Amino acid sequence: MIVAANWQLPEGVRALTTTRADFCDTEPYSAFNLADHVGDDPAAVAANRLQLIQCCKGLEAVQWLEQVHGAVVYRTELAMAKPPVADAITSSRAGLGCAVLTADCLPVLFCDHNGNQIAAAHAGWRGLLAGVLAKTLATFADSASVSVWLGPCIRQTHFEVGEEVRAAFLAEFAGPAMADIDSAFLSTPQNGKYLCDLAGL
Repeated sequence: MIVAANWQLPEGVRALTTTRADFCDTEPYSAFNLADHVGDDPAAVAANRLQLIQCCKGLEAVQWLEQVHGAVVYRTELAMAKPPVADAITSSRAGLGCAVLTADCLPVLFCDHNGNQIAAAHAGWRGLLAGVLAKTLATFADSASVSVWLGPCIRQTHFEVGEEVRAAFLAEFAGPAMADIDSAFLSTPQNGKYLCDLAGL
């Protein structure tokens, strides 16, 4: 199922997320699977991707990525058949969709106020730590004129990480932001782990 993002956008720009729905897949992928790297029938994935394009007025193609939990941002004005290795994508071409695939990770969409440039980023904790969102924002000429939408991701009550993840964020973002970073980690004394607020980070 395709759901429009609750986000005010310039004329001609659309943002959306997909949810589980029965389309062309068979078990265990019978939920509108768009990922071509999880063992699903390639024909079913291709059919789902075509269905996505057909459901979105004005969309001519979608650029997919080979995501690796990093901070590389890929810029393109053409849809490439071979997905580039990156965790964020940006474009200024009308009709070209920028897409990221997420399960637990945070999808983040960007659009400048004139609707001339869009971007999408896949942000897990490794990508956030490496600066994927800041690097994506830096591709825009005027970062102050960019709107950002945070999509659905795993909630803090279900996302457990080790002390090394908390320590890495505190070390990377030492200074004024440290209190905000620290508050994104709730300790769970029974096992020495932390519940991490991914969207908060």
